[in-house]
Amino acid sequence: MAPGRPRRLRRTFRLWRYRRPFGAGLTLALGGAEILVTQRASITVILTAGADSLVGYVLPVLMVICGLLVVLNPRQRLFYSVVGVLASLGSWVTSNLGGFVIGMMLGLVGSSLSFGWLPDRPRRRSWLRSRRQGTEAGSGTAATAGATSAPRPGA
Repeated sequence: MAPGRPRRLRRTFRLWRYRRPFGAGLTLALGGAEILVTQRASITVILTAGADSLVGYVLPVLMVICGLLVVLNPRQRLFYSVVGVLASLGSWVTSNLGGFVIGMMLGLVGSSLSFGWLPDRPRRRSWLRSRRQGTEAGSGTAATAGATSAPRPGA
């Protein structure tokens, strides 16, 4: 393998990841996976009577699928996040109190993050950097050419 290839792959993955709600989809999928793991808990740990029902497995699998689809198809993230919230809340009743509350909370947080994610938004500049650039622009050629500004009231 060429020496620069891993670095290029890492950079390509980072650029791909920044263009989509990667953390939100990962959190939603992890919530569903955690609920699936708690479904296989021993009988002494199981809290709900219907833990072996089909719905107890369908909702966490739906959460994992929605988490993956949020990452792979970010244009439809609003639909997937609403389905993820409903599946997370439904897991409270069907899957050991939502994976002992941890999986349900991960699903709710991931769905909320994906719902609030905005695509193609320019990066925000820090307050200090924008202030420095504003003062540098004010001390430009217009200020040195003798242009006067209106006096501030009380100055």
